[in-house]
Formats: sequence, C-alpha cells, structure tokens
Amino acid sequence: MNLTLSQRLSLVFSILLLACCGASAWLQIRANIMHEKEVVQGLSRGLARSIALDAQLMHAEDDTTATQGISPEAVRRLFSRLMDVNPSVEVYLLDMDGRIVGHAAPNGSLKRDHVGLEPIRRLLANEPLPIQGDDPRSETGRKVFSVAVLRAGERKVGYIYVILQSEEHDRLSARATASSVLRTTLWSMVVVAALVLIAGLIAFRLITRPLRRLTTTMRQLDTKADQLTLPVAVPDAASQRDEIAVLEHAFGDMASRINDQWKTMRQLDHDRREVVANISHDLRTPLGSLHGYLETLSLKDETLDAVERQRYLGIALAQSQKVGRLAQALFELARLEHGSVQPELEAFSLSDLIQDVFQKFELQAAERQVRLMATLPHPAPMVRADLGMIERVLTNLFDNALRHTPAGGEVEITVQPGAGGKVVVTVADTGPGVPAAMRDNLFRRPVALQGEYRVGGLGLLTVNRILQLHHSSIELVSEPDLGAVFRFTLDAA
Repeated sequence: MNLTLSQRLSLVFSILLLACCGASAWLQIRANIMHEKEVVQGLSRGLARSIALDAQLMHAEDDTTATQGISPEAVRRLFSRLMDVNPSVEVYLLDMDGRIVGHAAPNGSLKRDHVGLEPIRRLLANEPLPIQGDDPRSETGRKVFSVAVLRAGERKVGYIYVILQSEEHDRLSARATASSVLRTTLWSMVVVAALVLIAGLIAFRLITRPLRRLTTTMRQLDTKADQLTLPVAVPDAASQRDEIAVLEHAFGDMASRINDQWKTMRQLDHDRREVVANISHDLRTPLGSLHGYLETLSLKDETLDAVERQRYLGIALAQSQKVGRLAQALFELARLEHGSVQPELEAFSLSDLIQDVFQKFELQAAERQVRLMATLPHPAPMVRADLGMIERVLTNLFDNALRHTPAGGEVEITVQPGAGGKVVVTVADTGPGVPAAMRDNLFRRPVALQGEYRVGGLGLLTVNRILQLHHSSIELVSEPDLGAVFRFTLDAA
C-alpha cells in the first residue's frame, strides 16, 4: 500500500486503539464477573453451615452413623428441596477426602467423583474472597462455593459443599450479559474509541504538518533550487526540545547552504566560460600573427632580403614565446586548481628572494625606464613557506606591475611585520590602477579592458591559488586611478 506518513500513523494508531479497547472491555467484563463472584460468595458464605446444622439435627439421634448412615434417598430429597428453594445453588455431600457421596444432580450430569480440598481449607481459613473450587458438573470448571464441616457429635464426618452459581444461574447470567452488560460495554467502547480516534487523527495531522511543509519545500528545492528562499528562524529554548522544529531549522540551514553553493557553482561556471573565451582570444591573436608571418616568409622567401627575413622571424619567435608562456601559465593554474600540488614549507629569507626577483626583472625595468624599489626591515625577515611558489607569486606580481607602469614610474615592494606572527608583503606600482568595475572579479577570472590592455589575467589567478594553499589571500588595497597596490601575508618563521 502506497500510504503517506500520516495515513500509516493513523492506521497503526487505529489498530492499537481497537486492540486496547478490546482488552479494556475484556478486563472490564472479567472484573465485573469477579466482583459478582466475590459478592455472591461473601453473602452466601454461611449457607453451607445452615444446611449442615439442619442435617445434624436430622441425625442427632444416631451419632455413630456418620455419612454412610445417611440414606442417599434422604440426602437427595433434602438437597432437591434446597435447590428448589434456591435454584442458583447446587448442594453436594463430601466425605473427608473430598469424594462426592451425596447429591441431587440428575443421573449422568456429574463429571467428577471428588472435589479438591485445598480451596475448601482456604475458605474455612477465612482467606480473601473470591475463592473458587472444583465444579462437579465440569471436568475443568471452577466456581465460587460455600462449605461447612458436617459433624456427627464431636467428630468430623464430611463436608456440605454448595456451588453458589449453578448451571441454571450461568445460563441466565450469560443471557443477561449478552443482552445488557455486553451491549453497554460495546457501546461505551465504540464511543470512547471514536472520540480517541478523532482526537488522535487531529493530533497526527497537527504533528505531521511541519513534515508536510518540509516535503513541499524539498520538492521546490529540487525543481527551482536557484529561486528558493527559506526564512530560517532561530530556534528558542522551547523549540529546541521539539525534534520536528529542530529538523525544520536544520533543513532551513541546509537549504540556505545549498542555495549559496548553487549560486557559487553558477558563478564558477560563468567564470569558466569567460576564462575559456578570454584564453581563446589570447591564443588566437599570437597564433594568427605567428601564422601570418610564417606564411609571408614562405611565400616571399625569394624576394625578402636578410634584414626583413630576420625581422619576420623575430616577430614570429616572439609570438611563439607568448603562446608558450600562456600555455605554461594554463598548465600551472590547472595543476594548482586540481590540488595535485601541495606546498613544501621551509624557512627562508624573504629579502634574499626579493633580491633574486629584482635581478630577474632588472633588465626589463631598465628598458621600460621603471625604477624597482624595496623597503625592508632590519634584520631581514624569515618566513615559512614554499620557496618556489612564493617566487612565482612575486614574479607574477612584478611582471604585471611592470607591464602596466608607464615610463618614469616605479614599482615598490614593502615588507613589514604583522600581527599574529605574520609578515605583510605589499607590491605597489604607479600605473593607471584597476578600474572599479574590474575589482570584484580580479582574482576569479582574467579581466580585459580596452581591447588587449589586460588587468590581472592568469597571473593573478595563479597568485591567488598559491596563497590559498598557504592559508593566505591577496587583496587589492588601492583606490582606482591611483596605481595598483596588492597585499598578502605569510607566516613568520
């Protein structure tokens, strides 16, 4: 059966309710029966004693006869007369061993020839009622009874054993129970079951309402995750004890995280498409130029002089080197993004590394008429990082700064101690700076401005990823049109 949670809970609750009502009705009927037996046995407890006294009066003239001396016919007539007066009783004469020696029952109606003495002793000892003894007209039945010792003079000769609820009484009682008590009990059970069932169904409806609300929200999350907004309420002390409220709050948090991750994935996908488009543009330009000059050399080889041929070859070589650098940058960025490269931390002097980077760019800076400056503290700071990766960071930042700093400008690196055992590194140039429109995505994808004038590029993406592997980050701290100032931190050694 394809049932909802509310329907399954209602079905189980209904079955348990009917079972409990049935058990309650059975217990109620049984309690009534036991109460009736206790009342009957308590009221008729002295009945057997009265019969025994009458029997002794009848045989007082012969104390030596005992039970064997009593005429069975006389006993039958006496017991029949007593049962006619009170049809709800059955009277039996027992010997001291519990064997039935006299009765007024029809021939063949007795199923026992003796009665157990243990219940008789308990009743004579005035133990709590009801006490049930063997029913001579049933092989296994037990009924409440009255009993008295039958004496011949001072000697015990037997028992007067009176069943207080005869077969006729059982028939009338069963008929009355079926007609009134049982009907009343069943009706009361039906009314109680109906009321409790209605209350239970309403309670289940209220309890499962948050779950239905969660189900609806989850379906919305599955179909329109980027459009779903969930109000996440802060749970108070009372709702923290409500499991469903806690579940709803946890789901709200989860949905919010999924929404954020979904938006991030969409942004990353958009950035990836722009990166591919920009890289395609970067590759197309030098490859087109390279192809054009090589084609010119091929077609005009016989008409070109040596100077023109060398110029064309130099331009083609420069374009091929540009493509090679771009391919290397792409390969390096892919390795960093994939996570296959992990930093190998070591302690080294940051001043020595800056000096090596200065030597690398000294000739290029001279050609562009740009001054390289460094402001370093004394003594020289030691940092703990991957030497090769930090060299790549400084190289990319200096290369980017030199390409965008006009002649007569300067590029300066500043190192100073920071808070929490950090070393702060700042690289600044006197170029045009980064426009405000480009600042937000500067470290997420290559940014183009005015044709091939490029701010950032793959170099800054690589820098950002390397610093993330060092549990750091890079930030742009300058204002637009005031030069580019990049800052990052490293752990001091």
